Amino acid sequence: MRLTRLILTNYKNYEWEEFNFHPVINCFTGLNGMGKTNLLDAIYYLSMTKSYIHSNDSIVTRFNTDFFRLEGHYQRSDNQDKIVAKVQLNKPKIFEVNAQSVSKMSSHIGYLPIVFIAPDDISMIMEGSELRRKFVDNTLAQTDPVYLTNLMLYNRILFQRNTFLKQMTNEKNGDQVLLDIYDEQLVEPAHYIYQARVQFLEQFIPVFHNIYTHISGENEIANIAYFSMLSNEVITTLLKDSRKKDLFLQRTTAGIHKDDLLFTLDNCPIKKIASQGQRKSFLLSLKLAQFIYLKNALGINPILLLDDIFDKLDPLRVQSLVNHLINDFKGQIFISDTHKNRIPDILKSLGVNHLHSEIMGGKWVR
Repeated sequence: MRLTRLILTNYKNYEWEEFNFHPVINCFTGLNGMGKTNLLDAIYYLSMTKSYIHSNDSIVTRFNTDFFRLEGHYQRSDNQDKIVAKVQLNKPKIFEVNAQSVSKMSSHIGYLPIVFIAPDDISMIMEGSELRRKFVDNTLAQTDPVYLTNLMLYNRILFQRNTFLKQMTNEKNGDQVLLDIYDEQLVEPAHYIYQARVQFLEQFIPVFHNIYTHISGENEIANIAYFSMLSNEVITTLLKDSRKKDLFLQRTTAGIHKDDLLFTLDNCPIKKIASQGQRKSFLLSLKLAQFIYLKNALGINPILLLDDIFDKLDPLRVQSLVNHLINDFKGQIFISDTHKNRIPDILKSLGVNHLHSEIMGGKWVR
């Protein structure tokens, strides 16, 4: 699969711009704030029906406008697809595939598999568990529609349960009965999500190991461990045992929304011992393993977006990584970089055909 053409209207700092892409490597350079990240984010939006960076569509809509439009032309095997996103503020967003409206946004996810690697992703390693769960959810949502359905259902019931807990003023029998109903509704989606995460990590971790060893060239052993309350108890028991605590704290304290991944180097938490280079190598390995997992699960190459990930990497490691991407990841790759000639020079030295363009103020400098 590859993206051949993209048209942006009122997306972030793009008033209107049209891009035609190389089938393999596309490198966009320019100073910070010129629109390189916005371009990659628009590509992500067409795959995932939302921005990678911002949760609210009003933020990605160009200043002083109330709508944006994205149009992407894709080559999938022998088929050509036209994907259009029409977003007008305070109205339902519209997605079209070959002029046919998509009935549910969730049904579109996975049709155009994609992996985004950005500098801020390092927070997945250094900060709280929510970001690590989102990484797992993002991967499984693209490969398993039933997983996404169950995740949305679980989150909706969880929200209702938490809202009710906040509203409770005492522990009346009627209140307890309603909590019992919410607990019962959480059982089926929680079980599916837990089992899917277990199976995913069984396949994902060996791929991650291989990629980390290749990228880092180090002797340390990188690993991932999955922690879930459901590993030892069924969800009904967890919710029953935590009922008093939930009532006191007015939120649900047990369930798959508390799952976490532990990242380690030589059996020590990576956030405590890793150097900046090791953290970046770990992150890149996670995302490239995600690429391989999506490719194997869906049978097509995802699009790979690399947003200014080469900063603070030494030249040898940058060249090694670029060479690894070209040889082992056969999807279409989009790279942004603040250094005008760094990646193009490496690509030229490797004899790789590519597109290199500069982005300046929301314009493609041809």
